[in-house]
Amino acid sequence: MDRINSLFCFSTALKYRSIYRNLGSTQWHSIFSWLLLLSFASWGSIAVGAEKLDTVKKEDQQTLSFSRDVVPVLTKAGCNAGACHGSFQGRGGMSLSLLGYNTVADFEALFQAGRGRRVTPTAADRSLLLRKATGSVPHGGGALIKKDSESFQVLGEYIKQGMSPAKSDDPRVIKLTVEPASLVLAPGQSRSLKVVADWEDGVHRDITRWALFDSQDSQIVEVSSSGQIAAVRSGKSPVTVRFLGQVASVDVTVPYNPAKAITGFAPSNYVDQLVLAEWQRMGVSPAPTATDSEFLRRVYLDLIGSLPRPDEVRTFIESTDKNKRKKIIDALLERPEYVDYWSLKWSDLLRVHRRYVGDKGLETFRGWIRRSIRENRPLDEMARELIVAQGDLFSNGPVGFYFIDQKPEELAETTAQVFLGIRMQCARCHHHPLEVWGQEDYYGLAAFFTHMQFKDAGKIGVRFGGPKSLRPTIKANTKRKLEKPSEARVLGGPVVSDQDLPDIRQPLADWIVSPKNPYFARSFVNRYWAWLTGRGIVEPVDDMRATNPPSNPALMNALTEDFIAHQFDVKHLLRTICNSRVYQLASDLKPERDKSGRLFTHRVPRRMQAEVLLDAVNQFAGTTERFNGQPPGTRAIALPDPQISSYFLMAFGRPLRNSACECARGSKPDLAQALHLVNGYAMNSKALSNEGRLGQLLKENKSDAEILDELYLASLSRKPTADELKAVRELLAEAPSRKEGWQDLVWTIINLSEFVFNH
Repeated sequence: MDRINSLFCFSTALKYRSIYRNLGSTQWHSIFSWLLLLSFASWGSIAVGAEKLDTVKKEDQQTLSFSRDVVPVLTKAGCNAGACHGSFQGRGGMSLSLLGYNTVADFEALFQAGRGRRVTPTAADRSLLLRKATGSVPHGGGALIKKDSESFQVLGEYIKQGMSPAKSDDPRVIKLTVEPASLVLAPGQSRSLKVVADWEDGVHRDITRWALFDSQDSQIVEVSSSGQIAAVRSGKSPVTVRFLGQVASVDVTVPYNPAKAITGFAPSNYVDQLVLAEWQRMGVSPAPTATDSEFLRRVYLDLIGSLPRPDEVRTFIESTDKNKRKKIIDALLERPEYVDYWSLKWSDLLRVHRRYVGDKGLETFRGWIRRSIRENRPLDEMARELIVAQGDLFSNGPVGFYFIDQKPEELAETTAQVFLGIRMQCARCHHHPLEVWGQEDYYGLAAFFTHMQFKDAGKIGVRFGGPKSLRPTIKANTKRKLEKPSEARVLGGPVVSDQDLPDIRQPLADWIVSPKNPYFARSFVNRYWAWLTGRGIVEPVDDMRATNPPSNPALMNALTEDFIAHQFDVKHLLRTICNSRVYQLASDLKPERDKSGRLFTHRVPRRMQAEVLLDAVNQFAGTTERFNGQPPGTRAIALPDPQISSYFLMAFGRPLRNSACECARGSKPDLAQALHLVNGYAMNSKALSNEGRLGQLLKENKSDAEILDELYLASLSRKPTADELKAVRELLAEAPSRKEGWQDLVWTIINLSEFVFNH
């Protein structure tokens, strides 16, 4: 950490402690709105004087299709967007499917409902549909289509041709190609995109004018409705392209400086080589390597959720072994705290909680997780065992996975998010607006879980009497159900027949853990990278989609291939990342580095998670925490579930385990946390404890220099600087007593950002 900032925080904290002592404890205390095409709330009389339709241009004079030609016009204008008729409740008395995913229902709503009053086939140019769109008559969305535009011509020609109805088997778009697929621009430069769509019937068409464009970060890259990209400032931002249920993205790079060679950085493995290549392309320089003290504290917190002891810090700093960092990584992976810490991570992910599985189920489910981590079981084996689990909850831990969510729809969402890093929730009601997944995919995945039945005494079995009916409701004006139960199918794959299969979940498990599955290994590589570095290669880590590409695709691919090649060995993955120079970079941020963190030019400091921070406070202060129903000395990272109350853990963001989303854990500092550290009774009692670390040092008559070294090594894993030594001497000289002066220092250290943050 920057010593100047550290000293400022240190000095400021001492001043506030002095104020606290004098005052006493009792006195211390978008929604972005779119303009829309159609508002059908009130259809007035058709006005006279309609504009005459021009002839549609020659290449478009073939019979127009509602699905292929009309829906893109409506989508481009925004009338089937979520803010208009595509919303769940519709708008103005009429509903359309979101972004046109249900063309049959949309055709009926537009051209058949209300006895077809929205169109005039014999005089297309007099159709209320067109007059509303052009603003010739009042329309809530205003005039969104010009009378001389191609959109106006397409709609008019379609009406003139007799409005061929949409069919459920109309050809679909199967591929979207964007040219160029990636761009490197300087600030102020611009470039136009070209988008080509391929339909399953062989049609190949330039649809740039109908595609929807969106920039992930408009402060870096702006994109117009016509596909014109403009670079604003340095950074990376993908541009999303959408058309008729298909999505693609363009990787846009705006270098900070001209590409240059980077000296002084010697890669230690392929991680470093691939990240270095991106730095050179972006013209950025990395931070220097973290000091031994910084590295040791970081790797302890990241691998075992604990601070190193003072003797461990001294031994490591004084060692001249060139391989000492590699050796400490290997040693930490075999520590018992490793099992505690990573069991906590997995218990959060799988939502292990007694409210779902009871006390006995909690014991078996959590016990299975701990054994799996202790034995370093391959991740694909763990996943398979969870997915096909059956039997007695009280004797087979993985069965607990099915007692958290029991509805097929919920199980589909959880399975996708946990094992694939995909959020499927949107596709339950409509086509995912930012992905290729629709209701067929959603309910096809859910159908794998319709053959299960729950029995008494905590047993789960497979239903042999045929699938339970699973009928999604199509959100249209008729609210009809599908005509037959959904058939099981993996994402992007064919239907899976349940004939001659004792358990249809088996082919699902086979597909999920298959090395050919493009999601499973990638999602966990990304998740573990984020757990170690504070930011995923894809962020958020459980929202992997075509419109949210990796910040470094080559790195993601290499880590994934390596993970698969080593049979999903988690410890191998952790070693690979922690031994990289990228992981071991210092946390200082200078202007020539990427502030977003997407390029991994420096370590991004992050607040310790709740359980780790509470343990760190106790470890530093030499105190223990008392948790109801737990043995004395139980650490926070070893607690079985959030049922065990703790105000500290609640205030610092411990998740309730009611969601599989990584976002369920609070990670941002807030006022309540600051007040608890500064003025909370529990924190002050630890600083004042006569039985803690400070009390023992004073009882042993240690010198001031010895006490100071011990406190700094136990908390910050380093020795104090000269400026800090001076500040402490002044503190001790001004304190009412030597003991109170040291107590003030303990309190001060607990409140330092350098202590609270993992950097």
